[in-house]
Amino acid sequence: MNSLATPSHNRPMSAALPFSRLRAPVEDLYPRLFDAILEQRIDAASRFTEESLKQMFGVSRADVRRVLTQLAHEHIIVLRANHRPRVAELDAEHTRQTLHARRLAESTLVRLACQRPSVEGLKRLRALIERERQAVEQDRRGAAIRLSGEFHLALAQMAGNAPLAHFLGSLVPLTSLAIARSECQTNSCCAWQEHVAIVEAVECGDAAKAGLLMNRHLDHLEQALLSSTLGHCVAG
Repeated sequence: MNSLATPSHNRPMSAALPFSRLRAPVEDLYPRLFDAILEQRIDAASRFTEESLKQMFGVSRADVRRVLTQLAHEHIIVLRANHRPRVAELDAEHTRQTLHARRLAESTLVRLACQRPSVEGLKRLRALIERERQAVEQDRRGAAIRLSGEFHLALAQMAGNAPLAHFLGSLVPLTSLAIARSECQTNSCCAWQEHVAIVEAVECGDAAKAGLLMNRHLDHLEQALLSSTLGHCVAG
């Protein structure tokens, strides 16, 4: 067994997922607020406050503060003393570097996952793909992008290398924000089909095929985000 993988009995199921670090009801507020950002109902030009978000989502101000702090850790929200919170700005070079780092991390993680394709982990991945597919069909752009990111984090979790999965967790939300800022349209996304193929390769323990599919998937994502003419949308 690869020494990079940690024993399964030592790794909690939610440890690698930034989407799962908050307790309910804050845990429920995180996807709703993140989806609003990804759908650009809250964007870089929005002049929002903790109080306005409290009213928008019908939650306590303390809950809003905890979710904003979480999003700030993920570099989605910028928090500064004596300033309103704001959504982070991204540039092409930052996006390029983030995608390069993701490729380095995920090429290793998907191969590790092929060494330990647990029944529970595969079931979780397929459930995320189904939720992503439904979000795409229902034109829920923010949810589709977020769920696509959750798929990659769940796959990283199954790989069993917590530090590497944690590193990926710092990159995926930034990629989600870049996708949301792109010219793509949700109903032309094809990521969930590519996710299905990756899961099938992982289930078979075919590391070579899984690595090839992941790199191809990330190629599509990079082309969509960095090309000056975006022909179609790829969520990642």
